[in-house]
Amino acid sequence: MSILEVGTVKAVEPAVPLVAAPPPPPFDLESHEWLRTLRADGATRDAAIARLHTLLLGAARFEISRRRHTMRHLRGNELEDIAAEAAADATLSVLRRLDDFRGASRFTTWAYKFALLEAAVKLRKRAWQGREVPLEPDDWDIFSSTALGPDAASEQRELLAAVQTAVAEALTPHQRSVLVALAVNGVPIDVLAERLSTNRGALYKTLHDARRKLRAHLVERGFALADRLEAE
Repeated sequence: MSILEVGTVKAVEPAVPLVAAPPPPPFDLESHEWLRTLRADGATRDAAIARLHTLLLGAARFEISRRRHTMRHLRGNELEDIAAEAAADATLSVLRRLDDFRGASRFTTWAYKFALLEAAVKLRKRAWQGREVPLEPDDWDIFSSTALGPDAASEQRELLAAVQTAVAEALTPHQRSVLVALAVNGVPIDVLAERLSTNRGALYKTLHDARRKLRAHLVERGFALADRLEAE
């Protein structure tokens, strides 16, 4: 507190109360507004959800358009149905996970990714609709290379035979089915999860355990680790 000199009289300057500046919002203003309205009640929340659904429908349509060349057998109305379903599921996912938003990106960018993922998953499932999911290897020769010399080709055949033996002997039936479907026959993990009535996390765990067992089996028999078994 300062002191003012007035002639011979000293006056004390009245204290000025300090007003703390308001803390900055934890997120950018637009993201903060999205969270506020989506957590509100009544008409405010309903309007925010409608806006969110519109945003995510656009994201789903974008992803479907980007992948459309791989789904030439689908018609426009089928693709629109997939987009609508993806947007609806993505909207529910965002609403359930509002507390997970940490502001590392804008809210719209964060939410957009839910729709991209849902659209991609639903397209993969549609591509496999009505198709049998192969749980046994179609052909182990897909892992062999024809550009090897005689010695290398012989080593490759020996390794592939060892891998087949390990798959048959070292793995449980479930581990064998999951490994073969995902790593050998190229079944999308979302499709396999749906067919086996499980989830992606459980399948990733099974796949990890199966690869660990195969690596140990091959090492015990003096084989170098196969790149395909190391790949995630």
